[in-house]
Amino acid sequence: MTESHDHPLIAGVELGGTKIVCLLATGPDDIRETVRIPTTTPAEALGEVVKVLSRWHAGPGFAAVGIGSFGPLELDRQSARYGRIVATPKPGWSEADLNVLGADLDVPVLIDTDVNGAAYAEGLWGAARGLRSYAYVTVGTGIGVGSIVEGRSVQGLGHSEAGHLRVGRLPGDTWPGACPYHGDCVEGLASGPAIGARAGRPGGELDPDDPVWDMVVHALGGMLHNLVLTTAPERVLIGGGVADGQAWLFPRLRRALAESLNGYATADRILPQLEDFIQAPGLGGMAGPLGSIALGKAALAGL
Repeated sequence: MTESHDHPLIAGVELGGTKIVCLLATGPDDIRETVRIPTTTPAEALGEVVKVLSRWHAGPGFAAVGIGSFGPLELDRQSARYGRIVATPKPGWSEADLNVLGADLDVPVLIDTDVNGAAYAEGLWGAARGLRSYAYVTVGTGIGVGSIVEGRSVQGLGHSEAGHLRVGRLPGDTWPGACPYHGDCVEGLASGPAIGARAGRPGGELDPDDPVWDMVVHALGGMLHNLVLTTAPERVLIGGGVADGQAWLFPRLRRALAESLNGYATADRILPQLEDFIQAPGLGGMAGPLGSIALGKAALAGL
């Protein structure tokens, strides 16, 4: 496939906590090159990304750059700190300036969270095609939620951080949680590290009937309840290392949401199609990297 006006070549950068994925592509069916870089220090890692982008810019060239990053991020374009990572628990990365990745390239650049990028990708090529409002949830080292409302990611004073919502606890559950900021927020109760800290071993080693999963399902069910009643998604896609390969988890999450809503508001529309409402991402593990390509396409569209 060759690039065209309808399918421009995009340079994408997905910054994760352990690795950075650089992608040169027009879409999922036309990936020209993939480069993976360890997420070391900002100076070292971002410097390597700049080298990759400069090489691609020299030839074959690209029409835009999309950057999807772990956060939190400053996304207010009126702010002098726009494009910086702010108050992150990742050592050394607070105040890292992602604008260096688009400097001197003379193409549109869009910076957003990695989960928002993944959500955009699911809307273009995955399990959210044709929907106006939906959510992409990743449950892994952290819990991130990309919320798309009427075709755009939710932003205002900051961006959506629904993985850090506080939710109700199961009766008798007094475990303090693992989030360094909030203790028992959703991420502190249901992320991979939280499961490992509570159980004493990784979630992948736990049987489906292990009682730790009751706490995880309850926390995630509370988050789903809150998403339904705030951003009103037409579908919720759940991926990430904790959810991948755990097919039994989806029926439990669907039941948890149904029980939590208890017939309220849009429950009568959600319950008859629960399997469709809560499902795995259509792009699987490529949702994140392709999210950066989707952000580049959004940059071209002027978003």
